[in-house]
Amino acid sequence: MIASVRGEVLEIALDHAVIESAGVGYRVNATPATLGGLHRGSEARLITAMIVREDSMTLYGFPDSESKELFGLLQTVSGVGPRLAMATLAVLEPDALRTALAEGNVTALTRVPGIGKRGAERMVVELRDKVDAVASSGAVAIAAGSGSIRDQVVEALVGLGFPAKQAEQATDSVLVESPESTTSAALRSALSLLGKTR
Repeated sequence: MIASVRGEVLEIALDHAVIESAGVGYRVNATPATLGGLHRGSEARLITAMIVREDSMTLYGFPDSESKELFGLLQTVSGVGPRLAMATLAVLEPDALRTALAEGNVTALTRVPGIGKRGAERMVVELRDKVDAVASSGAVAIAAGSGSIRDQVVEALVGLGFPAKQAEQATDSVLVESPESTTSAALRSALSLLGKTR
């Protein structure tokens, strides 16, 4: 089990970073907020969760052990796998997620693509007593990588499991409405839009 990775950040994309540690480049999937705290060429340390499947081994990275624990906790709910858990943490910051679960805020949870009303209710029932609401802290903006904002947002949405056509339509709608959006803001808006039109 790889519990953490520390080393030089070689690459930052919308849904992952590559961190070189002891001569090995590790691809670590992470949320936009986590990636926003990384800088290409500088050293970083991420707490990681390694998910082993029959056909893959995937690393998920977090800025702190609290986020990693929430990631693991979300997967205890039936029907929630690593990708849906990451999508949840991408839409709702850890403190907002804890508050939504503690207060039974189904509306906030259904903003996550892939989580319907029933799934949100199941999350609340199963996790309400396992989390404590915490005070909100500021979100970090994502570091822009290569390519246009549209391309980056579409790539991230496809990485989260949306069909390319649906991802492109949602991204275009968001950018027409708010052409000055940052990559992070556009991604959040597109996720929210896809959550409503699911």
